[in-house]
Amino acid sequence: MKALKIIIIALLVVIGIPLIIALFLPKDFNAGSEIVINRPKEEVFNYVKYVENQENYGVWQLSDPSIKKTTKGVDGTVGYVYQWEGEKTGKGKQTITAIKANERIDSELDFGFGEPAQAYMVVSDEGSNQTRVVWRISGKSPYPFNFMGLFYDMNKDFEKGLQNLKEVLER
Repeated sequence: MKALKIIIIALLVVIGIPLIIALFLPKDFNAGSEIVINRPKEEVFNYVKYVENQENYGVWQLSDPSIKKTTKGVDGTVGYVYQWEGEKTGKGKQTITAIKANERIDSELDFGFGEPAQAYMVVSDEGSNQTRVVWRISGKSPYPFNFMGLFYDMNKDFEKGLQNLKEVLER
């Protein structure tokens, strides 16, 4: 009986402490990165505006070969919806919400919990056939999922994704 009591107390501590810590952690998150690609701005924009091209450079898509996707609408246009379900990536949906030709693509990402996150990619001319690409996401991580922010740095995924994009476009 004493052993059972110790196990119950240990479980309460292991579960309770993270839940208490999560109460005091920020619920807002922001992540992203940027890179310069040695290609003209129009060429880079015309590649990144298609959500399905993320399958060639996005860290999450490349990490989960089990992903099953469904789409609705015309890729590269406002209203296009890309839904996925995978063992590692879970379920989610990305919807293109705005496009400013040769400059910016805005998307909403819904991971099935909390409010949808807002993401964007901006391309800008760096001269001499070079293009700066900025890829960012922001949103709210609901309690207690905000606790996971202590252990997961999304910035590294955006850096790797942009490095992959650079390799794809500079081949």
